[in-house]
Amino acid sequence: AREVYRLVSDETHAIVKEQYALLNDEILPLLAAEGIRFVKRAEWNAAQRDWISDFFFREVMPVITPIGLDPSHPFPRVLNKSLNFAVELEGRDAFGRSSGAAIVQAPRVLPRVIRLPRELGDAEYTFVFLSSILHEFVHELFSGMKVLGCYQFRVTRNSDLFVDEEEVKNLRAKIQGELPQRHFGDAVRLEVANSCSEAMTQFLLGQFNLTESDLFRVAGPVNLVRLMQVPDWEVRNDLKFPPFTPGTPKALQKCHSVFDSIRGGDILLHHPYQSFNPVIELLEQAATDPQVVAIKMTVYRTGTDSVLMQSLLRAAQNGKEVTVVVELMARFDEEANIGWATKLEEVGAHVVYGVVGYKTH
Repeated sequence: AREVYRLVSDETHAIVKEQYALLNDEILPLLAAEGIRFVKRAEWNAAQRDWISDFFFREVMPVITPIGLDPSHPFPRVLNKSLNFAVELEGRDAFGRSSGAAIVQAPRVLPRVIRLPRELGDAEYTFVFLSSILHEFVHELFSGMKVLGCYQFRVTRNSDLFVDEEEVKNLRAKIQGELPQRHFGDAVRLEVANSCSEAMTQFLLGQFNLTESDLFRVAGPVNLVRLMQVPDWEVRNDLKFPPFTPGTPKALQKCHSVFDSIRGGDILLHHPYQSFNPVIELLEQAATDPQVVAIKMTVYRTGTDSVLMQSLLRAAQNGKEVTVVVELMARFDEEANIGWATKLEEVGAHVVYGVVGYKTH
């Protein structure tokens, strides 16, 4: 098992290295050529710096609480995959305390990418990373002290729920009890800026009980997923994939009743190439059709805003016999599934809690 883990780790390191090489050497230069720029601190002009400074004092500083590390202030509990900054300090703070290091946690309410006003940029779209802003103004958080270094980092934790469904009498209650601790599982990976000092790197590895093989030095923001919001801010359809519209089988295109279509013959829906709407329509029509007396379904992933679950609720309220097998171990959707199951029970539906051994997608 250790050998397999080492091979997986080696492959993961290679993939992450390739990701950042693609970002810095290909994607960002190509975007810049199209008028979409991500400006670094060294590239800020006076007007941009003034606007960013105002943004920091107005939007960022009020919601940040730096934590100085000393005997009375231990290392904080760091949320899974949250953006944090390790700060190396020199001197004494306003209370006369000497602290060689501090942790700054970036609240998730803050955007990780900020778009500058059009008149401030030399391109049609100009962006700056939150990490760049915090690096530039982090000294404002430590009055009277000298900042020697500021490094972003992110820890990934084991988010598995440790539940033995064969030994637990109330599986739902057990999972509900485990969910609050999910974000504080054992650390399995540490990502740090490639500029992070060796001393701070070793300090962080020690705090999370990790080794060098669990360390990823990255040349850019520690969470590239946050860049996915950028295309939504740009009106550049020529740079985007054309939208795909799932099709609808001919048998369902002109018929208002899904039941009438089914009576005419079997209908195969091929997702995601064909629309899921007929499934939703079938449930919506079944919820109000007086000839439907029972609905039985297995539900895996629902989400917090589910039209499907609303139809099942409506069917139960209309007096139909609704039986739903709810998968409680749908990874990261457990809380939503439990919430819907509770609502179904409240309107008289019969809910069976299950843990499916094998899932086919």
